[in-house]
Amino acid sequence: MLELGARLAAVLAVGDVVAFTGDLGAGKTTLSRGIIQALCGDIEVPSPTYTIVQTYGCEAFELWHCDLYRLDRPDDIFELGLFEAMEDCVCLIEWPDRMGEHLINSALTIDIQFDGDGRMITLNGTDIWEKRLDNV
Repeated sequence: MLELGARLAAVLAVGDVVAFTGDLGAGKTTLSRGIIQALCGDIEVPSPTYTIVQTYGCEAFELWHCDLYRLDRPDDIFELGLFEAMEDCVCLIEWPDRMGEHLINSALTIDIQFDGDGRMITLNGTDIWEKRLDNV
C-alpha cells in the first residue's frame, strides 16, 4: 500500500481530490500515508480519525488528509474549509460518502476491499485520471 501510494503521489497536482472507500481496516490510511510520505518526506502521518483533518505543507502544494467518518452532516465540510481546499490543495479523503453530493465529479475514487490475505484495489475517475494513471 505504501508503494502504491508513492506511485500515485507522482501524478498528483493542485486541485486533485482522491476519495478512498472500503471497510474499516482495509488500508485507506496506509495508502494515504504512502502518498503523503512520498510528497513530504519520511514524516509521521497519524490517522486523522479524531482530528478529522491533517494538513501538510509539501514542496509543490498543501495537502489535506481527511477522515470524514465522524461527520454528522454533509454540510459540515463547509465548516472544515474542505470545499475551498478541494480547489486550492490536494485532498485525500477517507469516507467520502459522508460528504453526500459535495464530492466533486473529477475526484479519483480508490476502493479497497479485502481479498483473502490481500487487497483488491479499484480506481475510478474521469478521462483525465485515465491518462495520468497510465504509468502508475
